[in-house]
Amino acid sequence: MEFMTPWLLAGASLASIPVILHLVMRQQPKHLEFPALRFVQLRQDANRRKLKLRHLLLLLLRMAAVALLAAALARPSIKSTGVIGGQEAPVAAALVFDTSPRMDYKSENQTRLQAAQDIGGWLLKELPLESRVAVLDSGRGLPVFQVDLGSAQDRMVRLETTPVGRPLWEVLEGASELLGRNEVDGEELPKRRELYIFTDLTQAAWDVEAARRLRERLAKLSGLGIYVIDVGVEEPRNLALGEIRLSSEVLARNRHWSLATDVTSVGEEDDRAVEIYLFDGEGKAEKRGQQSVNARPGESHNVEFSLGGLEAGAHQGYVRMVGTDGLPCDNRRFFTVEVKPPWKVLVAAAPPATGRALSLTEALAPSAWRKTGQARFDCQVVRFDQLAEQPLEGVAVVALVDPGALGDAVWEQLGAYVQKGGGVAIFLGAAAQPALLNKPAPQLLLSGELGHLPARYPEGDLFLSTEHSQHPLVAKFAPLAGAVPWEMLPVYMYWQLPKLAKGVATVASYRNNKPAVLEKPLGKGRVVTMTTPISEGPETSEDNRWNRLATGLDNWPFVMLMDQMFSYLAGSAEGKLNYIAGETVVLPLAPDQPLSTYLLSTPRGDSFRQTIDDKQHAIIVPNAERVGNYRIKAGGDTQGLDRGFSVNLPVAASNLDRFDEAKLKDVFGETEFRLAHSREEIDRDVSAGRVGQELFPYLIVLIAIVLGCEQLLANRFYKTALT
Repeated sequence: MEFMTPWLLAGASLASIPVILHLVMRQQPKHLEFPALRFVQLRQDANRRKLKLRHLLLLLLRMAAVALLAAALARPSIKSTGVIGGQEAPVAAALVFDTSPRMDYKSENQTRLQAAQDIGGWLLKELPLESRVAVLDSGRGLPVFQVDLGSAQDRMVRLETTPVGRPLWEVLEGASELLGRNEVDGEELPKRRELYIFTDLTQAAWDVEAARRLRERLAKLSGLGIYVIDVGVEEPRNLALGEIRLSSEVLARNRHWSLATDVTSVGEEDDRAVEIYLFDGEGKAEKRGQQSVNARPGESHNVEFSLGGLEAGAHQGYVRMVGTDGLPCDNRRFFTVEVKPPWKVLVAAAPPATGRALSLTEALAPSAWRKTGQARFDCQVVRFDQLAEQPLEGVAVVALVDPGALGDAVWEQLGAYVQKGGGVAIFLGAAAQPALLNKPAPQLLLSGELGHLPARYPEGDLFLSTEHSQHPLVAKFAPLAGAVPWEMLPVYMYWQLPKLAKGVATVASYRNNKPAVLEKPLGKGRVVTMTTPISEGPETSEDNRWNRLATGLDNWPFVMLMDQMFSYLAGSAEGKLNYIAGETVVLPLAPDQPLSTYLLSTPRGDSFRQTIDDKQHAIIVPNAERVGNYRIKAGGDTQGLDRGFSVNLPVAASNLDRFDEAKLKDVFGETEFRLAHSREEIDRDVSAGRVGQELFPYLIVLIAIVLGCEQLLANRFYKTALT
């Protein structure tokens, strides 16, 4: 316990006044002899003893009242964390600001970050002189103490939201580590430590499970005052656009494509228009479509645009929601698509090659699309014995449909082709001979040695599964989990690979968890092996069929798998064009593009010259944070490079759902904290944190009770004495 005015405790000595008055004013009885009254002598003695006891009780009550009054005026307080100094002693304080995009939410003509800055500025003025202050935010800066309060004020005024920030609990870990030091730059820190957390108190900011290390660190700090300052809005109102979904990021010329997104609403019902814009060659945005949406709270509305064919090159644009609301950062989404000439695919098969490769070529380039120029792939079919004579320059993918006895020279030719960046797809079937394919030359490309015999499932209860794979080749299947009818495309036989080669990854499996599609990196290229064939000759009987992937009742999954497989091998899957803020951008270059530098233009209009990564032969932009469209140019206008990519905020960055205040106890664990919503509450909580819980009001109530008892007993005793 401590006292704000301990010298007033000297007033407790006034408790002796009732004793003095009692002794001075006590009347001495006169001694008169009345013989007739001697018979009451014994009764008088008993009454005298009783009166002494009553006077003593009244005396103690009056002394207690005076002593309690003196103690109350001294303003005692109790601190649960121990005595850490007076209220005006300097402190070591860390002011942590959540600068996520949600803090741009505007209410009463002020963003949540501006509201936090106003309170932070007031708080800095209220801190005791000689205090050491650190201002931290969600950015990637190191936690340090500012030189003085003026520097802390300047640092706080310059705060702005960041598209990519550290989680709040991670920033708090750095702040607690900073406050746990004994000295900084050779100077001893003040003993009292305080942590102020400015937050909009949304669910996205507070992760109870992730804060485990924070709880452990805070538990080791004694005497730390923690103040959570809620600058959020109890009932936010906002409309937001969801993530951009493109039918394909890499398109064939003249092919139609689609873009979709979602409109979600929080606390607001409104009719909004959603528009899509594309930039022309001069950088001017042209409106290409518009749709109206009636947004209702708690609902999500899908918006989809279908657009016509585009000329070859990179095309960029954005989708925007017309109108304004509390959080403007989620009203616009950016996108990039790239139009390329059809990829050349060389398909090798046994005679009749055209017939055996028909299911593959129709899946990759349907005849109707070839006639209209919309096909993504340009397929050329050759026999295996013609493969060695085919030039592979300009070929994006080579497909081997059920290879058998190929010469070592062919395997070595394909190996060199992959080493330079090419892609090869191998579909194993009835012609595969383990004795031949397990030799060193074929094993350079294959994902492992074949077993002696293929596995058989004649009942038709085996099929492919893509639900549990995270491989980019089957990424388009992820949103369709549970809706892909692989069971309609049974697999009766497949080759087993008991021992996979080093570096091989499983792309997709069968229902029995055995590998169905495998990838093997080789040099700058890659090889994909499928352990069951995708086409069989006309002589194949029903009893000897390997699968019905291409002939099943509903074979769109097969068509989609082939499209994604060959796009991946051609390089489009790795050449992702649309990213989330903070991701590393990787744009692979063609092997025949000998570029060393490029010019990167950012959404702000700045341009920077960058160096191309020679090892990966790709353009790499680490941690792209600024939201918008980026452009990359190199090598001139005729034969140079002109590409682009887009960066968007994650959908969770605009999630305004409130966090349950009661769950803050789970975040901080056993460490005590105080939650405030206004300056008055902050002032009260900080005062209670520094001074402790004052006992003044309780002592006043106790004094009133004591005086009441004194009056009650005095009236009763004196009345009894008179009677």
